[in-house]
Amino acid sequence: MRIALIGDIGRYALHDGPGIRTTVFFKGCPLCCPWCHNPEFRSPFHEVAFYASRCIGCGDCMPACPEGAIDMERPGLIDRNLCNGCGICVQVCPGRALELVGQEYEVESLLEILLRDRLFYEISGGGITLSGGEPTAQMDFVGLLLGRLKGEGINTAIETNGYFPWSVFASILLDYLDLVLFDVKLADPAEHRRIIGVDNGVILANLARLIELRPDDVVVRVPIIPGYTATEQNITALADRVRALGAKRCSLLPYHPYGLSKAEHVGLAVDSSLPEKPLGPKEVARWRRFFDWAELVEP
Repeated sequence: MRIALIGDIGRYALHDGPGIRTTVFFKGCPLCCPWCHNPEFRSPFHEVAFYASRCIGCGDCMPACPEGAIDMERPGLIDRNLCNGCGICVQVCPGRALELVGQEYEVESLLEILLRDRLFYEISGGGITLSGGEPTAQMDFVGLLLGRLKGEGINTAIETNGYFPWSVFASILLDYLDLVLFDVKLADPAEHRRIIGVDNGVILANLARLIELRPDDVVVRVPIIPGYTATEQNITALADRVRALGAKRCSLLPYHPYGLSKAEHVGLAVDSSLPEKPLGPKEVARWRRFFDWAELVEP
């Protein structure tokens, strides 16, 4: 596949691997984490985001929509069951209250953008990080892109939830990756399935294989989410599990609420139990002691 649906391209990123990086956010993710930081990239399709604070109430979008999905009286404006993400309404909106999420790129066009900052990568020891969404959901394209990046001598990293077919990942991507930032969230399979929508068996099996093959190139990342992952039972179980697998490097990801408003923009339900304030450093420090056997990588 030589075309991918990309949600965003973030230049000059400092928290997605070493050095100055460009982060590519792929659309589509097989998991449904309630605390997702990028819920607008969960769907594998184009979406229209609505920003109510920008809307001037002109109504130009209503007659423009070929599906009749827009009603000025509807909370959230857009009927998501009718909207097909065509983006025609975006083109006529004078206040930029409507934005199309997702743009198609060929490998060559995306590569040209990513190589613009080659000098910054070289000076800082940075490179390219593939994120999302879940980049392995567009595995063939990612393999082609990573191959071209390595041919250009660019450092590469991937942020992944680990839910992918191992044989495909190992044969298409692994040799082209310098760093794998691998998220693990819940230790209990039943809880993982109930909260996130899939069993964690595949995720933990993939992590074990990765650590066995590339122990120095894997950073296990644990999100600290109040009401979900941030319990002594879960953190203890996760720390014991990844230690037993032989993980050397871990990173704790403190909860931040900026995904909540983004979810509303694309019509997704928001979990009202999630805090409106980010997790403070003292609260995160409480969980660090469970990983004192590892090299702790700052997020």
